[in-house]
Amino acid sequence: MPADRMPLLEAALNLSRFHKEHERFYASSPLETALRLQRHARALQALADRWTAAVPSEHPAPSPHAGAEDLNSEAATALEGVLFLEGEGRPAEMTAMIGALRADADAFAAGGNWLADAMQASWNVAAALLEIDALADVMGERHRIIANDWLAAHEQSLIAVLLVRAADMLDRVELTPAALRADLAGARVAPGRLYAAAEVVSRAADLCCESAELVHDNERRWRVTRGRIEEVVQAMASGGDPASPRGADGEPRREEVGG
Repeated sequence: MPADRMPLLEAALNLSRFHKEHERFYASSPLETALRLQRHARALQALADRWTAAVPSEHPAPSPHAGAEDLNSEAATALEGVLFLEGEGRPAEMTAMIGALRADADAFAAGGNWLADAMQASWNVAAALLEIDALADVMGERHRIIANDWLAAHEQSLIAVLLVRAADMLDRVELTPAALRADLAGARVAPGRLYAAAEVVSRAADLCCESAELVHDNERRWRVTRGRIEEVVQAMASGGDPASPRGADGEPRREEVGG
């Protein structure tokens, strides 16, 4: 094997070390986000359920700090702290939820774009590895890693647009006691908008789980690929044949003995 292949192999080793550890984080972090998004969705569904059947109050409690009997959902209060008070406007928790959806959208959009660009570069570099015969049998694993991450990148981009749309849906609802009571006494549009937003947020949560699963699938593939690259590098350093089914020390390659 030409000596000029060594920098390529060393770069591949670096990727298999640091990106493998990086992906361990992203195999779990989206699951935490999914739980938070599901909590948002359940709170929205609880409010929509309440408003679908609620009779708007014609005589609100006189205290501005009193909870709105006809608008509040105990489930939404327990899940997200959402509490409609007689003398206030949109609950602070609803404002925070909408802001969090937009912030998550920005993060997923940036992450998806970065990862897609990184996978395009990785795909191009992997083409050079095809020239190394000793790595032939792990090229399927390496390309599967790239494909998994590339798909996860597209899912992150989709999560971003879904969350922006959910926030837009919620922004179209005037979440004040007076406006909600007027809506509940008429067309009852607000419950439908909340159901729709909850559906979109729930789908984004599902995609977070799918993204985490894709990245988690890479764990063993990174290990197998790195093991083979290490063997090739060691064989070259000791003057052995990196294309041999045995390593430089004459022992069988690790995956052939159960690794």
